[in-house]
Amino acid sequence: MKKWLIGIVSLVWALGLMSLSPATVNAQTGTINVWGNSQTAYNEIGFSESDPRDVIARVIKIALGFLGTIAVVLIIVAGFQWMTAAGSEDKIAKAKKIMTAAVIGLVIVLMAYALSTFVINAIISATNPSTALPD
Repeated sequence: MKKWLIGIVSLVWALGLMSLSPATVNAQTGTINVWGNSQTAYNEIGFSESDPRDVIARVIKIALGFLGTIAVVLIIVAGFQWMTAAGSEDKIAKAKKIMTAAVIGLVIVLMAYALSTFVINAIISATNPSTALPD
């Protein structure tokens, strides 16, 4: 066990030393290209050139879509409970309560979606009229 630990630590140490290798110099122009082309570096890292406002708008739309999906699933579950209640007033009341809450939640999510889309489009068109988000 001790030999394995020493081997792994040595390997990590060696790889760490290799990462400290000097940057290459372009002899013709005398410039040092440590990070490469900035666009290539952004693409390799995973960054994009999209506007942060667009990213925030997409995140909000995805989150509200997820919440809307949860509300629809709750409506379906409440309907199933109501159908399988077999005349039990307690189960029917519980299903009605769940369905009412889910419908209210769905209405709130739809209103939030409409409001956030309006506000984000207004902000984007006010700051840069040529880049309004499509609906």
